[in-house]
Amino acid sequence: MARVVVGLSGGVDSSVAALLMQQAGHEVIGIFMRNWNDASPTLEDECPWIEDSNDALLVAEKLGIPFQVLDLSVAYKERIVDYMFAEYQAGRTPNPDVLCNREIKFDLFLDAARSLGADLVATGHYARVERDADGRMHLRAGLDAGKDQSYFLCQLNQEQLAHAVFPIGGHQKSEVRRIAAEAGLVTAAKKDSQGLCFIGHVRLPDFLQQQLKPKRGQIVEIPRDSAKIQAVAPGRPWGFMPEDGVEVGEHQGAHYFTVGQRKGLLVGGKPLPLFVLATDVVRNVVYVGQGEDHPGLYRSVLWIAADDVHWVQPWQSLQPGEQADQLVRIRYRQTLVPAQLRADEGGLWITFSQPMKAVAPGQFAAWYRGDDLVGSGVITN
Repeated sequence: MARVVVGLSGGVDSSVAALLMQQAGHEVIGIFMRNWNDASPTLEDECPWIEDSNDALLVAEKLGIPFQVLDLSVAYKERIVDYMFAEYQAGRTPNPDVLCNREIKFDLFLDAARSLGADLVATGHYARVERDADGRMHLRAGLDAGKDQSYFLCQLNQEQLAHAVFPIGGHQKSEVRRIAAEAGLVTAAKKDSQGLCFIGHVRLPDFLQQQLKPKRGQIVEIPRDSAKIQAVAPGRPWGFMPEDGVEVGEHQGAHYFTVGQRKGLLVGGKPLPLFVLATDVVRNVVYVGQGEDHPGLYRSVLWIAADDVHWVQPWQSLQPGEQADQLVRIRYRQTLVPAQLRADEGGLWITFSQPMKAVAPGQFAAWYRGDDLVGSGVITN
């Protein structure tokens, strides 16, 4: 029997994770992480963490396990929120959920759990962790393909995985809800949380305007047959200039937009919807194109700088000049696509078997061998 600290979020997934750990005979402690306490940017009428904390307490009482609230809001602001603002200001698109797992749940929260004498930290992620015969840890996709959350865990290392357990990773979502209902847990029918990790459902421009001020600039439409698109090497930034297209509108700040975005442009009168092809936060220009099949919206190659390459399985890492065929995704729930990884002195090239839509610098690419997550990295170009 092990002592297990469960990150009770107030949702059905973590509730069932705690229940399954208890049923397996472990000593279970429930801790709710209070990581955000400012309700001003959320779209809900009430501060979401209060309701979640109450639900987590009710689950702990139902299971008869110790419960406490751990305030990590200062560290969360420094490590996650400030990082988000800096990335958007630089014209990149961060993924706070990936960083939250690496920096908060399996770093600070893990430290707190171990200070209580815990052997393991359990969360309600749809993923699996396994130790092989050589003692190496493997992060595997959850068996529910529609809910697999291994992507959000793609920055964890071997030490973090050695102290992690994902009790619901081998279950379907419908089964998790059934287990919760049969156990009489208050969260059994609760809707899944949406929005930013621990912040809630927000309108992103409003959230960003807390620190990033509006700045009027041009929206420039790039023709589908632009010579700039045709001439550029695959995977390289387009390097658009305002003179490469036609001004079709104004925006309130290029840092509020991301590649592939459709909503919020407020430009009408076009035969096809406009999508963001690129942003230039230095010149404060947003470049757009008509239609989901606009060639400027697709890339065949991306590059990750060496400092941003992370190997979940260090023994699989590539040395300069080496290459490997893997399955890659660049966002949550995206279908895995065959690709070739090739390392050089500066970083890692990923060449896809088919063009990928809306590749955004700042997002994470994760690569797999089968259902085994091998590594990940922050997209540079």
